[in-house]
Amino acid sequence: MNFFERNKQILLRQYKGLFEELVSNNDDDISLDEIKIETTSSGEYTLCVHGIYAHSQRDPLREGQRLFESVNTEKGAVVILGFGLGYTAVAAAKSGRSVIVVEKHKKLLLKALEVRDFSDFLSKNRIMFLVGNSGEAVTTALEIAQTEFAQTGFAQTGFENSACGNENSGVKKISVIRNKALISLDEQWYKAVDDRIRAWAMKDEVNTATQKRFGQRWMRNLIRNISAIRDYPGVSLLAQKTAQSKFAASDKNIPVFLAAAGPSLDKIKPLLRDIYDRCIIIAVDTSLRFFIQNGIQPDFVVVVDPQFWNNRHLDRCVAENSGHTALIAESAVYPPVLSLPFKNKFLCGSMFPLGAFIEKEVDLKGKLGTGGSVATTAWDFARTLLQASAAFQAIWISGLDLAFPDLKTHFRGARFETLANSRSGRFNPAEKWIVRALRDAFPFKARSVSGAKVLTDKRLSLYAAWFENQFSKYPQIKNYCFFQEGLAISGLQAAEREKFLALPKRRDEINCFLQSVFNQIESEFNDPQEKLKRKENYENAVNDLKSSLEILRNEAFKGAEIARQALKSGLNLNRQDKVFKELEEITRFVKESEVKDIVNFVCVSEVNVQQASGYQISDTDENKKENALFSAYLKSSLELFSMTGEAAQEVLKLF
Repeated sequence: MNFFERNKQILLRQYKGLFEELVSNNDDDISLDEIKIETTSSGEYTLCVHGIYAHSQRDPLREGQRLFESVNTEKGAVVILGFGLGYTAVAAAKSGRSVIVVEKHKKLLLKALEVRDFSDFLSKNRIMFLVGNSGEAVTTALEIAQTEFAQTGFAQTGFENSACGNENSGVKKISVIRNKALISLDEQWYKAVDDRIRAWAMKDEVNTATQKRFGQRWMRNLIRNISAIRDYPGVSLLAQKTAQSKFAASDKNIPVFLAAAGPSLDKIKPLLRDIYDRCIIIAVDTSLRFFIQNGIQPDFVVVVDPQFWNNRHLDRCVAENSGHTALIAESAVYPPVLSLPFKNKFLCGSMFPLGAFIEKEVDLKGKLGTGGSVATTAWDFARTLLQASAAFQAIWISGLDLAFPDLKTHFRGARFETLANSRSGRFNPAEKWIVRALRDAFPFKARSVSGAKVLTDKRLSLYAAWFENQFSKYPQIKNYCFFQEGLAISGLQAAEREKFLALPKRRDEINCFLQSVFNQIESEFNDPQEKLKRKENYENAVNDLKSSLEILRNEAFKGAEIARQALKSGLNLNRQDKVFKELEEITRFVKESEVKDIVNFVCVSEVNVQQASGYQISDTDENKKENALFSAYLKSSLELFSMTGEAAQEVLKLF
């Protein structure tokens, strides 16, 4: 059996749909005559395309190994831009890391399968292939590498032109290896893929910085709101009752309208009554004011930001419409939000360890996606409703500009605008605030939906990458934008006004449907027996949490004291062994504690309870004779345990 047949059998068995895609008709602009295989002096093959060599002409195997070694300081997935004959990808896979292969040309990958045996590479490693098309699915592949591989060891891909193998994976910071020769043949295509990778990778940096800045605020909010987990139903129950409703079983299609807060929201004013008559309306907190000012009550408003100023978006917006609009909130929102007179309130699953700990014991609320903006969570809530019921057909969207068309930041009358105007003065005019908003997040110009150029920035492009990832993950959900001045997002189609207006009016049906669902939830969730059960579970969960935090605090302070005394006393060699074992036992206890993530969340130091010590002892280890090394270990342990104990104490004080 030749190499191609051997590789083919593995692809057919483990990479569903990939081989069929490779051999299908395509408009690949590289012909077979332009692809040449040559034997190098080392005996390995090299690849030449359009007269450009993709690998070393002497030792491509060693070259691939060196390329991987240059990025082998990380532990996350390795993205290979330009597969060639796969030398670098094979070297990366041997390390046990997940590998994402991005190759524009199917013919190049087929040629590689002909001339090299990839049996071990394909059979025993965690590999994903993204071949041809626009490369948009790279963000989905990165999400899979970060989550599904790590959790289950196998992921069935749902995005176009891709497949993945199996095995377990733990993914941290990703590495990107670029085959410069192959990239030079298709610079624009690979640049678009590279930009998506950068945007995806940037979210972890943003999340870390945000947690460091606001972590203690979120913790305080959560503790003040903690009983809401006991008292309010979750979006999962809402989705369940939606799926069980008569509309879910009918052939009636009810679209969903999602209103973000971008400048294009102003342009839908003439359509507002038509939208209200035809759609379930979901507003984000920032856009609620727009609807109230125009005499429309949205069906849902989504609030997830925990900051005080975000709470101000709802000022004088709730009292009038509280009988109709339902609140969708995260349990760490600024506490007054949950006290507003919404008749129906639902929680989504907590994004934070403390909330997740209580939910697990009391009532799981149902996770919603988070991409850094409330609009991402609102879209995922709309998606949850769509998937819960065949009665919904599409998400119609306005205000999701993710850009600054005509140098505008939000719709006219948004809280941001009124705040800037109210504080405007001779030496601090509103225009100064607008300039800062346009400038501070590294602005640049990108393609809009209409094909023209529009000003956006890195923060907004990060949100766009999240939406592209989700749109590709759920291709059965159609997304339409009403206006075309915003940033182009793959999967977001331009809406036709005539097509929308052709939809039937069904506001009375929508109101009846929602009221029926709310009544069922009220009856089930607030049943006396259910309330009593949740009350008992809640009290037990809070007591368990406090008890676990106290134990963790005490153990951490014990470890800190052991390290402190050891540093003072200057231990001899025999005593070092005993202290090391005591500290390692406490380290193991801290790392295995069920509340370690809660404590870790409020730690302000870069050190955290996940870290293991770097000091190891064995009978033959010469380093144990070096007191300097042991002293460094003790100082590290003192810092780790002191910080952990103080963080646990801080959480207990908040309670």
